[in-house]
Amino acid sequence: MLAGAEQEEDFQRFLRRVDDIANLVQGLNSTDPAVREKTIAETEKRLHDQETSKEGESKTTVNRTVINTRASDTANAEAANADGFLAILEKDAKERAKRRKRNERLANALKEKGNDAFRKGDYVIAIQRYTEGLEKLKDKQELYTNRAQAYLKMHEYEKAIGDCEWALKCNEKCIKAYFLMGKAHLALKHYSESRQCYEKILQIDPHKESLFKDCMNEVNLEEKRMKDEEKAMKEVQSGKLAALSIKELLQKLDRPDQNILYYAGGIRLLTGAVKDCTEQTLFRTNNGFSILKDNEIVRRAFCAERKNTDEVDLSVSLLFLWQAVCAGNEENQRLLLTHPDVNAQLPNLLSSGVPEIQKETLALISLYSENENGRRLLVRHQDLSKWLQILMTFVNSTDARASSAMNILSDLTEEERFKTQCRVMLSTGVLPLFTQLLTSAKLVNQAALARCIGIVGNLCADVVIRMQMAKSKECWQACLKLVDECFDVSTPKYQECLFAVLGLMMNLLLESNVIIQYFAVDISGRCMSLLRDKDGRIVTRAIGVLSRILPSSSSAVEEVVKGGVVKKMIKFLKAGGQLTSSYSMKTLSICTRSNRQAQEDLVKSDKGFSVLLKLLDSENEMIVGNAAFCLGQCLAVPGAATSLLNSNVVMILLKHAGGDATRTSVQENAAIALGKLCVAEPRHIFQLRRLNGLAILNSSMKYVHSI
Repeated sequence: MLAGAEQEEDFQRFLRRVDDIANLVQGLNSTDPAVREKTIAETEKRLHDQETSKEGESKTTVNRTVINTRASDTANAEAANADGFLAILEKDAKERAKRRKRNERLANALKEKGNDAFRKGDYVIAIQRYTEGLEKLKDKQELYTNRAQAYLKMHEYEKAIGDCEWALKCNEKCIKAYFLMGKAHLALKHYSESRQCYEKILQIDPHKESLFKDCMNEVNLEEKRMKDEEKAMKEVQSGKLAALSIKELLQKLDRPDQNILYYAGGIRLLTGAVKDCTEQTLFRTNNGFSILKDNEIVRRAFCAERKNTDEVDLSVSLLFLWQAVCAGNEENQRLLLTHPDVNAQLPNLLSSGVPEIQKETLALISLYSENENGRRLLVRHQDLSKWLQILMTFVNSTDARASSAMNILSDLTEEERFKTQCRVMLSTGVLPLFTQLLTSAKLVNQAALARCIGIVGNLCADVVIRMQMAKSKECWQACLKLVDECFDVSTPKYQECLFAVLGLMMNLLLESNVIIQYFAVDISGRCMSLLRDKDGRIVTRAIGVLSRILPSSSSAVEEVVKGGVVKKMIKFLKAGGQLTSSYSMKTLSICTRSNRQAQEDLVKSDKGFSVLLKLLDSENEMIVGNAAFCLGQCLAVPGAATSLLNSNVVMILLKHAGGDATRTSVQENAAIALGKLCVAEPRHIFQLRRLNGLAILNSSMKYVHSI
C-alpha cells in the first residue's frame, strides 16, 4: 500500500514537472514583455532553489550575496542572467526531448514484444515486457491498458483496475481503459462500478452506443444470473421438492449404457419438471447442458446424419427440453448456442427433412430470433450464410413450419451482420432457389411466398445484395412470370404475392444496368395492364414501378404513351392519395420530358391545367417540383400558355421560384416554367409586373438555361 502511494506521488511529481517546464518555455517565448519578465523571475527562482537544494545535500554553504552599488550594473547583470537562464532552460528542454524520444523508441519496441507475447497467449511474458516499457516511459497510456488486458487474462482483476486508473491519468478520455476496467469490475461482481465505466464510454463518444448496449447487457445478464443462482440455491437448501427433482432426474440421465428409449423418456420427464426460472437455473448449475458431451449414446443419436425412429424421438425430446430451459433465460440460451454439437447441428436439423425435428428446431431458434439479444447470439455464434437458403425452402411446406421459418427470417433481417452474411451464398444458392419459388407460385405456400418476397425486398436495402439481384436475368423473368399468372389466379393469397413482387421490383429498380434496360418494355407493359386492377395497393405499386423503369428506356416511354398512360395518370391524380400522386406525377414528368405526344396528351386531358395547378399547391415538394416541370414542358404545345391567361399560375410559379424549398429542383423548375410561360404568351408579363416579379425572375435566371 505504501509503495503504491509513493509510486503515485512520484508519478504526479513527474507530470507536474513536465507541465511546469512547458509553461516556462511558453512564457519565455511570449511577445508580452510583462509575461516574459514574470517568467524570467520564476525561472531564476527555480534555478536558485535547485542550486540551494544541491548545496544542502553536499553540506556546503556558500554565501553568494552580492551588494550592487550601481543600478546599471544590476540591470546588465539581470539581462545577462535572463539570457543565461533562457539558454539553460532551452538546453534542458532539448536534452529532455532527446531523452524522451530515445525512451519512447525503447518503450514502443517493448510494447510490440509484449503484444507478440499476448497474441501467443504468453500473458506472463507480455506483462513483463509492458512493465519494462513503463520503466522507460512511465506516462505511456497504451502500456498501461495493454498490461491491464493481460492482467484480465490472468484473472488479476485488481491489478487490471489499477493499470486502467494509471492509463486514465495519462489520458482521461481513454475508452479502452474504461472498457477494460468495466470488465474487471464485472468479474469482481462490482456491477454498479462496471456500469459507471461503460456510461463513461458513452459520455466520451456517443457513437459507441452499440458497444455501450452490449456491455450494459452483459452486466445486467451477469447480475441476473447471480441472483437467480442464489435464489435457486436457497430453494434447494430449504428442501423444496421441485428444486430437488431437477438434480435427481439429471443424475438418472447420467447413468451410462442405457438404451435410447430410456434417455428419451428421462429427458421428457425432465422437461416436464422445468416450470420456471428456478428450475432453469438448477438445470444449468447441475451441468444439464453437458448431457451431449458426457453421454455418448445421446450425442451419437442427436448427431446422426440419417436418424432412425428412436433417434428422431430422442432428438425431438432434446429440442423440447432446450425450449423449456431456454425460454426467457438468456444465460441458458448463450450456453446452449455455444455448445459445439448444438452449434454445428442446428443447420443440419433444419435441413433434415424430418417434419417433427424441423418444427421443434424452428421453435427453438424462434426463442433467439424474437429478441435483440438472442439475435445477436445467433449472429455471433452461427454461420448464417446458408440460413437464408435453408429457411427459404420452407415456402414449399403447407404447415406451420413455413410461417415459423418466415418469422425467423423476418427477425434476422433486422441484423446488419445477417445481411452481410447473406451476400456469400446469394448468387450460387439463394437466387436460384428464389427464382424457382417465384416461377412455382401456383404450387407453393402462397402466404409464405408473399412474406419471403417481402423479406428479400428488405434485404435489398443492402447495396451489394441489390446489385447482384438486379443483374440477374432469371430473377426478372421470374418476377414477370408471377405478374403474368396473376391475370389467371385472382385469389387473395396470390394478390399478396403480386403486391410483394411489385415492391421487390421497385427496390431493384434503384439500380441501373443493361439487364433492366433489356426488360424495360416488358416491365412497363405489365404495369400498364395492372392499372386496371381493383386493388388500389397494387395499382399504386404498379405506378411506382413505372416511375422507376421508364427513365431507363425511351422505347418503354413510347409504348406507354401509346397505351394512354398520360390520361390514366391524370385520372389517378384527380383521385388523390399522396403516394399514388407522387408516383403518377413522376411518371408524367418522365413521359413529357422528351415525348411530344405525351405533352399534347396532357394538354388535352388536363383542361386549363386544373390538375397541375392544384398540385402546385401541394405540401409535397417532390410533387410540386414535378408538376412545375411538366407544366414547363407542355407550354411548347400551341395554345397551352394562352389557356392559362385567366389563372393565377404566374403568382403560384413566382412563389415557388422565389421560395425556400428544401429541394432546389422546385425553384429551378418553377423559374423555368415561368420563363417559358412568358416567352410562349407575352401577356403573362403584365401580370408578372403587377406582382413585382421581374426582379425575382431575374434572380432565378440562372435556372432558366433551357428556354
